[in-house]
Amino acid sequence: MNDRSAQRMAMLQEALASGGTLHLRDAAELCGVSEMTIRRDLSTQPSAISLLGGRLVMASCPGVTPVYDLTEQQSSHYQVKQRLCQRAASFIEEGDTLFIDCGSTLIPLLSQLSRFHELTVVTYALNVANAVAALPNVRLVLLGGLFYASSQSFGSDGMGAAIERLGINKALISAAGVDCERGVSCFHFHEVGPKQAAIATAMQRLLIVDASKFGVVRPAYFASLEDFDIVVTDDERAPGLLERHPLPTLSVTLA
Repeated sequence: MNDRSAQRMAMLQEALASGGTLHLRDAAELCGVSEMTIRRDLSTQPSAISLLGGRLVMASCPGVTPVYDLTEQQSSHYQVKQRLCQRAASFIEEGDTLFIDCGSTLIPLLSQLSRFHELTVVTYALNVANAVAALPNVRLVLLGGLFYASSQSFGSDGMGAAIERLGINKALISAAGVDCERGVSCFHFHEVGPKQAAIATAMQRLLIVDASKFGVVRPAYFASLEDFDIVVTDDERAPGLLERHPLPTLSVTLA
């Protein structure tokens, strides 16, 4: 964190010292910078301040728990996610049928699919589907159901069975938490079924996750690390962490 960023964080912590909240636009005005700069300050280094639903609050305040905000996630660690997706794309082959998970981590991958002449993408995420629909050589299978705006994704009781009827070559899975003891987790329980079905069905299972997710546990458990063939990450600690829990079929590749 540079000196100016540290000064802004100190100013905001002082403003929040009484235990109240501060809207993102007011925080930006207070610091004389853009809202994106405040988001970047909060995402680049661990901070005592949390951004919840567009408002800043001290993480130590009673009752404060993480809330998934897709807009915030899209602006968080974006360059890292680009590198992760470039590495993940190296595993894709012509003619593949891909399951692409919801969330923000895999969005940079979609622009790289245009170089392929024949692909099929299976997804339950509206933001993924919108991007894939613009690619002329990619066939789209969009799994529907009840729409969850917070994650731009669909959920239904029959989605798992629908996925299991498809021939999926590679499942590209994202996560909000990865813990060697307690497994791989996400924020939303409606995501558990499709993630598990894709993992069970795919010929190859890839977990794409940035360093900020290691050592984190989220509410909805959906897999153990043993369920994946490859972990694509930027965290140089990952091989050492996983050596403590040997997984003979798991390969770790760094972006």
